[in-house]
Amino acid sequence: MRPLPPPPNPPAPHAGARCANPLPVADNLEAERQLDVSERALQGAAGKAQSTAVARATARICNAAGGVLGRQGGHERLPLSLLVERLDALLPQTQCRRCGYPDCRSYAQALAAGTAEINQCPPGGEEGVARLAALLGRPALPLNPAHGLEGPMTVAVIDEQWCIGCTLCLKACPTDAIVGAHKRMHTVIDAYCTGCDLCLPVCPVDCIQMVPVAAANGAQGDQGIHGTATTATGWAAWSPAQAEQARQRYIARQARLQRTEAAHQARLLAKAEAKLADLPAHSKHTDPVVLERKRTLVEAALARARAAQAAKMQERLPRSEANEGKAHQA
Repeated sequence: MRPLPPPPNPPAPHAGARCANPLPVADNLEAERQLDVSERALQGAAGKAQSTAVARATARICNAAGGVLGRQGGHERLPLSLLVERLDALLPQTQCRRCGYPDCRSYAQALAAGTAEINQCPPGGEEGVARLAALLGRPALPLNPAHGLEGPMTVAVIDEQWCIGCTLCLKACPTDAIVGAHKRMHTVIDAYCTGCDLCLPVCPVDCIQMVPVAAANGAQGDQGIHGTATTATGWAAWSPAQAEQARQRYIARQARLQRTEAAHQARLLAKAEAKLADLPAHSKHTDPVVLERKRTLVEAALARARAAQAAKMQERLPRSEANEGKAHQA
């Protein structure tokens, strides 16, 4: 008797099947396809969640870095021009150049750019450093002695007996606080003097000295000409109103100097153009070839002068607009 063949093996269930009962071949293939789709969807969701987490972490890192790189204290979104204005408003506006920059605004621009430290302004003192640190979100630093020491408010006094009327101190004063004329005695308008010391090194006879404000006024007690105590230093000896007055006088002086320079350049251009219009009459040469070569050189020089003048006007335009905006706000 021939033995019966063994029964066929039942189809193995799919590894990811959720049921124990085997399915027909067609149904089993459809189940496999749906399961593959579900697995890919789960993998995609996990990848998307991971990407989202990475993006959020990157954003947090970038925001933290932005708080460290010169836009601190919650001001990382401030426009650079607005940050410069706010920094400039925190400076005493003495225009003394002790910070190493031509004026207070240049120092503010360097602070906004992150190229200067907050402890380079002796007239502002420790309080000034603290104000800048609070705005920029930087740690407060001790005043850098390389730029000078914090001291009482002083004012320039000219010894009238020794003054020779050289006018050099007039040119050095950033707020036009010194008045006088050539070979005539000069004097200081106390209320406009910022104690910048810039007049000291230019005086050829050393007839200027800086004295505490009370001593300059001859006042009794501890009150000086600016209404502050002689022992006070930094912002305790210099009010915001005085700083704003110094700023406005400095701006007015700069504008006056620019107008004077522009008028001088315009006169030179007009004189050169008049000579160019009748070059033979203003030249010792009579050779037409030489005259033509000279005309070419003069025209090229005039073109360079006009280009330089236009470039200066473009540089002054943003500053003038900023000053007009301040005037409107005031």
